[in-house]
Amino acid sequence: MTILRVAAFSDGETGGNPAGVMITDALPSEAQMQKIAAEVGYSETVFAARLTDGKWMTRYFSPESEVPFCGHATIALGAALADQFGPNVWTLSLRHTEITIEGSQNGKVYSASLKSPPTSHSKIAAETLGAILELLGYGADDLDKDIPPMSISAGANHIVLSLNSREKLAAMQYDLDAGRTLMNAMGLTTIMLVWQESERLFHVRNAFASGGVLEDPATGAAAAAFAGYLRDSGKLSGREINIIQGEDMGARSHIKAVLSGEKGSSIQISGTSRYMA
Repeated sequence: MTILRVAAFSDGETGGNPAGVMITDALPSEAQMQKIAAEVGYSETVFAARLTDGKWMTRYFSPESEVPFCGHATIALGAALADQFGPNVWTLSLRHTEITIEGSQNGKVYSASLKSPPTSHSKIAAETLGAILELLGYGADDLDKDIPPMSISAGANHIVLSLNSREKLAAMQYDLDAGRTLMNAMGLTTIMLVWQESERLFHVRNAFASGGVLEDPATGAAAAAFAGYLRDSGKLSGREINIIQGEDMGARSHIKAVLSGEKGSSIQISGTSRYMA
C-alpha cells in the first residue's frame, strides 16, 4: 500500500501542513487505517476508495483517532487526485455527508478547492470557557471583545478564541495530556486561536491535542467553521478571508475562504499543495 505525503495549504513550494494520502481500490479496515495513520505520524491521513457511482469513499484518521472531516487532508487528496487523473472535480462521500474537491496542477504546485459541510455556531458556557482559558494560560482580558468565544462547526467541532494581540497568539502553550483530556471530554477536534490583523486577514494557531498533536500547521475544517461564524454573525462584510497559520511552527501556511450569502451554507476553502520528499 502506497502512502503519498503531501503538504497542504503550502506557501507556494514551502510550508504547509503534511498529510498522508492513500488512494486505493477498497478501504482498509478501521484498525488498519488507524495503524497506518499512527505510523505515518502526521496530524491526519486520508483514505479514499472509488465507489461504483464514481464518488470516492473518504475517511480521515489522526495518529490516535478517526476524525469526521479534515480540510487540509482533503486539499492534499485533491492534489493527489489531480496528479493521478488530471484536473477535475470529484465528489467525496464522508461518513455523514458529501462534499466536492477540485484539483489542478501547475508545475510542482497543485491547487485544490473544497466545499465544506454546512456550518453552524453556538455560544459556549462560562464554565467551558473558563476551563479552556485555564488550559491555555489566558485570561478574559486577553480576548478580543469584537469576536466573542464560540463553538463552531463545519463537519467537525471546534472552539474559537479571538485574542487581542499577535504576541498573545505567539505565546500559546499548554500541557498536551491535559489538553487531550479536556478536548475529548468536550468533543472538540481543535481549539482555534485567532488574531485579526485587518478586516479580511487573520493569523491562527490550532491546538489539536484530541488527535495527539500539540498544534496543527493548517486546519481547513476549522477555517471553514470560523468563516461561517463570521458570516452568520454579521461580523464580516466581504465574501473572502485569508488565514495565515503555522508561522510560529516554521511552517507558514495560507488558507483562503470564500463565503456564500446563505447562512449555514458551505464555505469554499482553497489552497496550494506540494509533494514532500
